[in-house]
Amino acid sequence: MFKTDPVIFAVNNTYHIMIPVTKPSILYVKIGKKYYYDESNGIKRSEVSIHRVIVPKDELDKAMEYTVSEQVIIDRKPYFPETEKPVEMRFEFQPVKGKNVCAYHISDTHSYDEAAIRAAKTFGHFDFLILNGDIPNHSGTVENMETIYKIAATLTKGRIPTVFARGNHDLRGIYAESFEQYTPADNGKTYYTFRLGGIWGLILDCGEDKNDSNPEYGSMVCCHEFRIKETEFINKVIANAENEYLADGVTHRIVVVHNPFTCKYEPPFNIEEDIYSEWARLLKENIKPDLMICGHKHTLEINEPGCECDALGQPCTVVVGATIKCGDQNNETYFAGTGFKFSDSSIEVTFTDSEGKILGKKDIAICGN
Repeated sequence: MFKTDPVIFAVNNTYHIMIPVTKPSILYVKIGKKYYYDESNGIKRSEVSIHRVIVPKDELDKAMEYTVSEQVIIDRKPYFPETEKPVEMRFEFQPVKGKNVCAYHISDTHSYDEAAIRAAKTFGHFDFLILNGDIPNHSGTVENMETIYKIAATLTKGRIPTVFARGNHDLRGIYAESFEQYTPADNGKTYYTFRLGGIWGLILDCGEDKNDSNPEYGSMVCCHEFRIKETEFINKVIANAENEYLADGVTHRIVVVHNPFTCKYEPPFNIEEDIYSEWARLLKENIKPDLMICGHKHTLEINEPGCECDALGQPCTVVVGATIKCGDQNNETYFAGTGFKFSDSSIEVTFTDSEGKILGKKDIAICGN
């Protein structure tokens, strides 16, 4: 049985259709006359808490519907395994297309979900969802991952895409080492590109927010080497520009990254200045993004290049778009996130909160690339 509706994650030129389940089961997705399975080298997977079926983006965009079939396992014997009868569910799908595309950004919910859902509903209709790190408070339990699916499934109902980036709290706990099994990833990598309609995006991952040697991590991280490999990835994206951000039909270029890495930070958070300066330079001189969307700071900010917050030469306008105040037994948790409306000449930024309020709006001009 499904715990939530499917969540459709955009990864490169594919969608990862992911569904948490309550019992061991096998699962496939049907698009038109084609079947796609959650499988490993020809074996249908059943010993998973979250199923993943990878489908071609263009096929689902064209079909605009898909069917999910699940068979609960009774006894997976080596010979003549037993299953319950398959149960099918059909879902409509709305691909991102046309002008005036809207998105909503959520990050730093730290295992709270209801307030973030209310803030998104304050914004109203959107065409895709952005989950930008620290959605679980940590990766110490598999159950913590379920908040990702509760938020995304409640807001998208399996009908629109979701963009996902990892945050620094996601690196903490025993299941951090297998985090990519529970979330979208590109062959295990938590950085990749995506394309939704005319919007091209680059997902980056800063890893932890202090040096690897910080005692808080207990020698469990090696993020410096991870960032060096990510620099190589950015250069590969640039080398493949004609199939990425220079591809036909691209109207907007965005970067989604949990940590606004060009910001001015005090010790011990002022790390990797050489690497992050290089990332900023590569983005500014080559990809030329219209916008960088971040979380991490638990604030609502719009920072222009050269502002007081810009320590490393940010490549474009940076929106830090989420804040949370955790409630207690007497008060509900408060959350504010950010809506985006992409039009020909600008990107309209709208801050909304869980109390039904619009906190502010601003248009960011697109200069053209």
